[in-house]
Amino acid sequence: MSVLKVIPVLLLPIMLAVGCATPAYIEKDETADFSRYQTYAWIDSDNKEDKKNRHADLMKKNVQEAVNAKLQKQGWREVKSKPDVLISYDMLVEKTTRELSNPVYSMPFRRVYYNPYYRRFGSIYYPSRFMGYDYNTATVQEGTLTITMVDARTDKTIWQGWTTDDVNSRNVSKKEIQSSVNSIFRKFDVVKK
Repeated sequence: MSVLKVIPVLLLPIMLAVGCATPAYIEKDETADFSRYQTYAWIDSDNKEDKKNRHADLMKKNVQEAVNAKLQKQGWREVKSKPDVLISYDMLVEKTTRELSNPVYSMPFRRVYYNPYYRRFGSIYYPSRFMGYDYNTATVQEGTLTITMVDARTDKTIWQGWTTDDVNSRNVSKKEIQSSVNSIFRKFDVVKK
């Protein structure tokens, strides 16, 4: 088997995985020079509800670990004093309704008939046919993760990335957070160059 025939087979799973990722959006300060940023620190949330919610601590830890891994892969370092960039995040989970459309098909069936010429019974098969769509609404939980970077010296927002995806509950899982962070930081690689 030639190498040219094997390459598309190997690339197909990768393309499917990238194609299934949730869309992410970014905004960037075009005057910001990302080549001069090398260190960062996290901004603590002032939200009183987050301080009472124990799950918020776990979510904060999961978001920070996922973002830290992406930034450290880019060569950035987390520091406690005098960072180049301050990072914060916001997670919003809300119920929303979504219009769903499901295709409707008829049931396949057979019809038996009698042929008087041959004096036999025969059957005709009728396959299922497309009949239209069945429309309904469903209530889903949508989670929006927003990551914001602020220049520590000028206090200006230099980069913001966000993505929205369906989540299983108000308590967003580590896997869902990781997926959202991956989607957002796919755009970060392109922007910082």
